[in-house]
Amino acid sequence: MSKKLYVGNLLYEVDDNALRDLFSQFGNVVSAQVIRYRDSGRSKGFGFVELENGEDADKAIEALNGQDHQGRRLVVSEARPMEPRQPGDRGNFRRGGDRFNGGNRGGDSRDRNHNHDHNHDHNHDRDQANDFGNDMNSDMGVDDMGDIG
Repeated sequence: MSKKLYVGNLLYEVDDNALRDLFSQFGNVVSAQVIRYRDSGRSKGFGFVELENGEDADKAIEALNGQDHQGRRLVVSEARPMEPRQPGDRGNFRRGGDRFNGGNRGGDSRDRNHNHDHNHDHNHDRDQANDFGNDMNSDMGVDDMGDIG
């Protein structure tokens, strides 16, 4: 039976083919995918490899986990199912202030509402950027810890 592995701490230059090549020495690779940001196509620095045989996957974990690969210490483990998310879950992102917008700094709520239309596009863009990572991971069935769904 096949087994899917999480591979972390990859150089951003590693692509699907290089990942496949790295694991092919251990057995037949069913799939190899480096996870990328949707907007830029840049690697997130981790991926998944599915080996046809579970024993081969275990050998790959034993041989590659913690080993240097192109100057980076690989993290290789069996992929875990992604934990279910609650509706509206924003992952690790905080509500309110960030380093650009301080959140509620006091004052009258009418002042904030008065400026709502003026700030709408900026706030919408910020919220979209904050949600982007979670949306990407949801679309890919992957979270930042390598859990798959």
